[in-house]
Amino acid sequence: MEKNLSYFMRELKEEIVKAPAPESFKDENGNPLEMEIKVLSADKIRKINENYRTRKIAFDNSGRPYINGGEVVFQSESDTGKAFRHIIAEALVYPNLKDKELMDFYKCCDITEMPLCVFSKQSEYDYVFRTVMTALGILEKPEESDELDEAKN
Repeated sequence: MEKNLSYFMRELKEEIVKAPAPESFKDENGNPLEMEIKVLSADKIRKINENYRTRKIAFDNSGRPYINGGEVVFQSESDTGKAFRHIIAEALVYPNLKDKELMDFYKCCDITEMPLCVFSKQSEYDYVFRTVMTALGILEKPEESDELDEAKN
């Protein structure tokens, strides 16, 4: 087989995945709604995570910086909750959590707070979190319940 790098040259096209919305969201006829999730690139997810990571000099109890091998030691902190909410807001195409009208309705000016406002019940937020993160490949798909039942028997 000849080695051909063209196999690794993919078009950059947007992939949208559909998934059912939480059960409490229905249209005017009572039918369940579908969410649309844009599959974000690994680079986009990495950049969002980096935006919520801070790095500062680590100090001991007396206020002196830690030194290791002649170098100042840094302490890293991440706000992973806020980063995950930002990822959800970026990935959701429908509902668009960055929509001005929706943000005004919830009196929210920070897109990282929108997932908590729109999906205000903990069970709704947990469902949306798992659904979006699974679509993005961050979480693994849960096993089907039939397979789980067979494994128990």
